[in-house]
Amino acid sequence: MSRDIFSNKEKFFDLWAPNYDFLFTTVFYQAVHKRLLEYLELPEQPNVLDVGCGTGRLLNRLATKFPTLRGTGLDLSAKMLHQAQQGNRHGERLVYKQGNAESLPFLESQFDAVFNTLSFLHYPNPQQVFQEVNRVLYPSGKFYLVDFTVREWKGANSLSLSPGGIQFYSTQQREQFGLVAHLKCLGHYYLLGSVVLSIFRK
Repeated sequence: MSRDIFSNKEKFFDLWAPNYDFLFTTVFYQAVHKRLLEYLELPEQPNVLDVGCGTGRLLNRLATKFPTLRGTGLDLSAKMLHQAQQGNRHGERLVYKQGNAESLPFLESQFDAVFNTLSFLHYPNPQQVFQEVNRVLYPSGKFYLVDFTVREWKGANSLSLSPGGIQFYSTQQREQFGLVAHLKCLGHYYLLGSVVLSIFRK
């Protein structure tokens, strides 16, 4: 079942990819990324992973702000990755790879930081994503999760806006995902409207 969901999501974002950066997302993502950068703490010569990297805008901004940074972008959509590669302004410092957030194609303890910006709500098995982030993070590495959030309420917190739907989580639910995955929550920060940054440390 999950395989069908991921296949359908891949097709959905492949269709969206050519016009992705011409939509309202350009201004919106720019604002979110700008706020996110204010909260970052990265080591010297950081090696980072952006899960659900889309067209690569966040990695480009990170590489500009941190001149010694090396980054890897992962996305389900090959056409999104093509757009990211076309827009790569930092050469070999940034690489892009197709893959699934629930089964990251990387070694253990490989990254100083993992980013996930406005794509967590698409994942059918969010706890598995947290487990994978823990696996690939270097000890004391950080996970920066940015997405829309909701207050706790009774009833459905999901919408059928893409194949398999999207699911909204409260900050308390995020903390529980982190607890199970042995990632300590360091805090939650409102970036723009209901978009919240949650920072976790391994």
